[in-house]
Amino acid sequence: MEGLAFLGKALAGLAGPWQVCYALGATLTGIVIGILPGLSATLGIALMTTLTVRMPPTDAILILVCVYVGAIYGGSRTGILLNIPGTAANAASTIDGHALARKGQAGRAMGIATTGSVLGSLFGVACLATLTPVLAEAALKFQAFEFFWLALLGVLMSGSLTGSDPLKGWLMGFLGLFTAQVGLDGIHAHPRFTFGTNELSGGIALIPALVGAFGFAEILMVLAEPGRKAAINAVDSILPRIADVLRYWKTILRSGAIGTFMGILPGVGEDMGAWASYAAAKRFSGERGQFGSGSIEGMMAAETGDNAAIPGAIIPALALGVPGSAPAAVLMAAMIIHGVQPGPMLMVSTPQFAYDVVAITLLATLCILVFGLVMVRPLMWVLRVPRAIIMPVVFVLCTLGAYAIASRVFDIWVMLGVGFVCFLLRRQGYPVAPFVLGIVLGDIVDKSLRRGLVISDGSLEPFFTRPIAGVLAAVVILTLLFQLPAVQRVFSRSG
Repeated sequence: MEGLAFLGKALAGLAGPWQVCYALGATLTGIVIGILPGLSATLGIALMTTLTVRMPPTDAILILVCVYVGAIYGGSRTGILLNIPGTAANAASTIDGHALARKGQAGRAMGIATTGSVLGSLFGVACLATLTPVLAEAALKFQAFEFFWLALLGVLMSGSLTGSDPLKGWLMGFLGLFTAQVGLDGIHAHPRFTFGTNELSGGIALIPALVGAFGFAEILMVLAEPGRKAAINAVDSILPRIADVLRYWKTILRSGAIGTFMGILPGVGEDMGAWASYAAAKRFSGERGQFGSGSIEGMMAAETGDNAAIPGAIIPALALGVPGSAPAAVLMAAMIIHGVQPGPMLMVSTPQFAYDVVAITLLATLCILVFGLVMVRPLMWVLRVPRAIIMPVVFVLCTLGAYAIASRVFDIWVMLGVGFVCFLLRRQGYPVAPFVLGIVLGDIVDKSLRRGLVISDGSLEPFFTRPIAGVLAAVVILTLLFQLPAVQRVFSRSG
């Protein structure tokens, strides 16, 4: 009952005209970011964080969550029309979405994307409202030992599930962990890896690094590739069909559950939510032969899964202080900037804020439903904007975003340096998401390890003997072992 009271208060607080305008404007901005190839939800949230730094916390988080939801939804448009996913989360839905567009059913594909996105988000919102308090209560039993393994697990999970080579993912994750160690340490203020430079004493700031990794690197990636024009110009009816929902209701529920679960796993994110949902739908479908050539069920599963992962990724960010995806990591950083400390104590100190986020995510879901029904054709004009216009504008926003947080020119150099390095690494097949998670979780890993050693008087034993810590340690070790070729060969023979 107390939770319902908090939720009712949160919904009432979002009923004001300014809040509705913020939600509509931010969701539309997110959709445009998602539609434009080369931009991402993470970049959108990072840039909007710099623009909302002076706003009240609830209004700022409202804008950021709406950009988040809008970008993941908007990326399906580009995938359907160009066969290029607007964001990584939309890669799975591109397979059948573009096939439908080639058959003259682009509008129907967009209607399916809208239906799946809305239903997936609603499923995730329900889980966000119910699981966050439960997980936060369980996390109150966590100490430094458990948080060390949990944060390390997030880096390993993102590394092993992102990209085709787990070793490259892990290397990027640990590069992020190393980057987070630059500057004065958080316990004794001892300088580390500063090389006598005062600018590095404050460390590598999170927002400039994120803007560089997902902004400047994306600009370089887009400019390095040839442009493509939309293959589909005519759009048929975009109204969602009730028959599709009724026919594939089991797929929708399954994909919602899988997407939310993938979102909760630290560092996994929306793209794995989409792929896992798509794979499960194909496995259990009676229309398996249609997958890849315009399957309604496959399209529905992918879009439901990636959008359900959005609230799923916010759950561990609020309850544990460990984000479930790269966009959720930036969102969590924005919460900290606005004076809200995510983690187990959030439900004790400011439980209202958790339900504010639930209400905000629900409002963002309603906004994508509105724009999905009434703004299809106008939004298609975004694809006609030349890259020569878009990319300079994005670069200016990246530069302003890097500078705005602390008003330091050094942060612009950080953005440029990180972006250029990430561009070179991406060209060699190294994923960026583990690097970002490494930066975000690096401070947790560092402080948790050192605090644990202080508590145990220098002994590593509690890291393995405490029940929860022991389970997390076992998961981390098994995650490493199962990626070894020798272990994989043993299991392939036994299978």
